[in-house]
Amino acid sequence: MPNQIREIQQLETEGFDFLTFYKNLKKSKSNNYFLQSLNPKQTFKTIKKRLTVIKAAGGLVSNAKGEFLFIFRNKKWDLPKGKVEKEEKIKVAAVREVEEECGVKVETRDKLLCKTYHVYELGQKVILKRTNWYKMTVKNSPKLVPQTEEGITEAAWVAPLNVPAKTTNTYPAILDVLRADSLI
Repeated sequence: MPNQIREIQQLETEGFDFLTFYKNLKKSKSNNYFLQSLNPKQTFKTIKKRLTVIKAAGGLVSNAKGEFLFIFRNKKWDLPKGKVEKEEKIKVAAVREVEEECGVKVETRDKLLCKTYHVYELGQKVILKRTNWYKMTVKNSPKLVPQTEEGITEAAWVAPLNVPAKTTNTYPAILDVLRADSLI
């Protein structure tokens, strides 16, 4: 461990190159990665400076039956979310994205549950997407209309007892949202 700490300190003082780190991850056979830092805030600032940051917003939506709204996109269960448009307020974008992606009318947008970050590639760029997640409700149990032009093939109301089954095929960031609401 002392050698690892020295290496991390050296990386941080010499300037951590996240893009090189990220490209090396792609060559790895593991799906789990851990980046340790003695100064996580500074390391995160350094990473953000090197990447294109995209703001997004979405919701953990419940209906009158206490069920939660999930969407199926890109062969994984997800929650409705999308990019914040220029000059749009993040809270407004969260509601708009839920309504567009699922064909529902949001009744309430409550507290911020959490913020998540994930990295992906878009063309030659490495993107850091920051998503603000809000707790939301709809009246009754409306019929869902998945926005197929966004690649959403299914939208479903999921009872709380069935939420853990969806977590076997979802993204790590979605697990963070579900934990923030104590669903898992």
